Amino acid sequence: MPLGQITLHVQFGTSDHFRTEFVNFVVADFDGTYQAILGRPSLTKFMAVPHYSYLVLKMPTKKGVLTVRGNVYTAYNCEEESFKITEAIDLSIRMAETATQAAQLPPDQLRLPEQETARKNSKSKEYKEVQLVEGIPEKTALIRANQDPK
Repeated sequence: MPLGQITLHVQFGTSDHFRTEFVNFVVADFDGTYQAILGRPSLTKFMAVPHYSYLVLKMPTKKGVLTVRGNVYTAYNCEEESFKITEAIDLSIRMAETATQAAQLPPDQLRLPEQETARKNSKSKEYKEVQLVEGIPEKTALIRANQDPK
């Protein structure tokens, strides 16, 4: 839900080679990796051409074409952080939904299911089961039945 709008003076380039325009931004309160996002209306205002594969933004100025280059490592880190934030938000939403659903269940349905006992392997005649630790039948290994002693 937008909190409002603000118009800011945005400049790309250096003091000797630049492009300046007023850009309207929608203000929103959410966790994200970017502080501002330029949409198509802003790119149109600057007559900018984005090259996403190269992380380059090109726009005309009075002195020729201005090229703004992005940093691959910074972009990657922002993307990675964005995924982590999205995953955390999704997880918290699912946890809240689960808690709400659990509160609506009767108490007898809130029990944890009993753990199943381990199933025995269906052994072929080519292998035999050997107990690894004496007195603990769960610790076993399968070895070939007709294995050479060497």
